Amino acid sequence: MPQHATSGLRRLTRTQKLSVAGVATAGAAALVFTAVPGADADQGATQATTVENVKPVAFSAVGTAARAQQATIAQQADSSAAKGQAEAAAKKAAAVKAAKAKAAAVAKAQAEKARATKAAASRSAVRTAIPAAAKPTVKPVPAKPAAKTYPDNLDGWIRESLAIMAKKGIPGSYEGIHRNIMRESSGNPMAINNWDINAINGTPSKGLLQVIAPTFKTYHVEGTSWNMYDPVANITAACNYAAAKYGSMDNVNSAY
Repeated sequence: MPQHATSGLRRLTRTQKLSVAGVATAGAAALVFTAVPGADADQGATQATTVENVKPVAFSAVGTAARAQQATIAQQADSSAAKGQAEAAAKKAAAVKAAKAKAAAVAKAQAEKARATKAAASRSAVRTAIPAAAKPTVKPVPAKPAAKTYPDNLDGWIRESLAIMAKKGIPGSYEGIHRNIMRESSGNPMAINNWDINAINGTPSKGLLQVIAPTFKTYHVEGTSWNMYDPVANITAACNYAAAKYGSMDNVNSAY
């Protein structure tokens, strides 16, 4: 192999190493090796020329890639900033809208309260303007008197019977009733006569004033019991019969 070819190969090898180191430092070694085609030792001079010519191309490609990356990053930054601004604007708009809605609600509540106050004042003024004579007078409903109660004894039975007789227009006095009761039954409401003509005929006299069943049914007073032994019912029916036949129980002085 000629001497100048060998020297040229050594220079080419050193030059290649320097080129690769420079490219690696710039972060684009792959572009350098791509730009330099493979060759054997016989093409040393040509490779040297090629490497020298490729170095600027390799660095130019790296610069272009870096600028493209920077442009992409800048574009992404701008997009992110725009998105942030849009979100901030949306939040601000929502806050403004909420504030307006709240203010409107407060204003509505205040207006309704003012209307209610005004209406109340108007009603009060109308009531005040009505003359006392024009105001309806509510008459108190009289309390219904409690039903009078009577003691459950001879005195109470006579008095209760007299109260019923007064309502029905049946004459008679306490003295006349009491006198006849004592003669007929001695004040025993369960007294019964089982020996006189009425008993023989099957209708014995019963109760305080010794009334027989047909007479009791005929002269029974409404509002009293249908039991002949009931003291008040017995007295009232007997007095009703005596009033019809004798004018009053006061006129009865013997068996009747």
